[in-house]
Amino acid sequence: MADRRHIFISHHHADDALVTNLTRMLGRTGYEIRNSSIRAKPANQRRLDEGQVPERTLKRLLRMKMSWASTVVLLIGKDTHKRPWVDWEIKKANELGKRIVGVYERGGTENDVPEAFNKYGDALVCWNSASVIDAIEGKCDPFEGPDGAPRQPTNYTPRSNCAA
Repeated sequence: MADRRHIFISHHHADDALVTNLTRMLGRTGYEIRNSSIRAKPANQRRLDEGQVPERTLKRLLRMKMSWASTVVLLIGKDTHKRPWVDWEIKKANELGKRIVGVYERGGTENDVPEAFNKYGDALVCWNSASVIDAIEGKCDPFEGPDGAPRQPTNYTPRSNCAA
């Protein structure tokens, strides 16, 4: 039986396809992801873009979906750091005591990492199934650059499970 994890994948809605790519990549290793994040259908996305859904409704829905997950995974791409909802999700995950793991999308850069993640993130890894799984599991708390090379967290708080 596959290892199953309940996670919330925080992402820019333009990166919905990458959410599927991430779950498939991990699935090929026998790791099953049950993702509680929101991926709006086109008609619903239009309603969101037009501001037809009250902010309090969105926050309540996101909070409910996030509380179900053990870990929040942040997909980091070129526009992630510009998204106010991503920042809100990171801060809410921290308030809820969730583990927060950043994963660079292919082509993502260190400049794409949201400030809220720099403040609250637990691990930051490149697009590699073994690294992502270890970070979700909390086996190790690496902070990597997009190329997988080690980097120091911006707001360093000792929290590593890795052997020095």
